[in-house]
Amino acid sequence: MNTHLKLATLALLAGATSLSMADGARSEKNMSLALANQLAAAAVSACQANGYAVTATVVDRAGGVRALHRADNAGPHTLVASERKAFTAASAKNATTAMMETAQKNPGAANLVHIPGFLLLGGGVPVKVGNELIGAIGVGGAPGGHLDDQCAAAALEAVKGQLQ
Repeated sequence: MNTHLKLATLALLAGATSLSMADGARSEKNMSLALANQLAAAAVSACQANGYAVTATVVDRAGGVRALHRADNAGPHTLVASERKAFTAASAKNATTAMMETAQKNPGAANLVHIPGFLLLGGGVPVKVGNELIGAIGVGGAPGGHLDDQCAAAALEAVKGQLQ
C-alpha cells in the first residue's frame, strides 16, 4: 500500500472515530440541588399558608429524588405520595392531573395505574427550562389533588426566573 493511500485511510478512520464519539455524548440540563430545595420549600410554604401540612418532593429528569421537604404534622403517607407524583410527572413529562383525567376518560390509558411507581393523582408537575424537562415536583397531603397542584404551581411561580 502506498504512503498516500495509508495516510488517506488513517485520516478517514480518525474522522469516523471522532464522529462516533460525538454522537455518543449528550449535553442535558438537569435539576440542581439548590433549585430542588427552593421548589420543595416554596411548595410546602404555599400549602402551609393555606393551612395544609404537606410533603413536597422534587426529582431530576430521571426521576431520582433531589429534595424532600415535609411540613410539621404532614401524614406519613405524604412522603410516598409526593415522591410518586413527582416521579410520574417526570417520567411521563406530563402533569399528573392531566394523566388522571385521561385515564378516567380513556379505557386504554387506564392501565397507566399499573406502571410501578406511577400515581395518577393531582399534585405532580413537570419542571422545564424552555421545552426541556429538568425534573418534576410532587406535592401530597392537601385535602385534594387540585390543592396539591396549586402549591406546586406556586412553587414554580416562585422560581420562574431560574427556569429560562
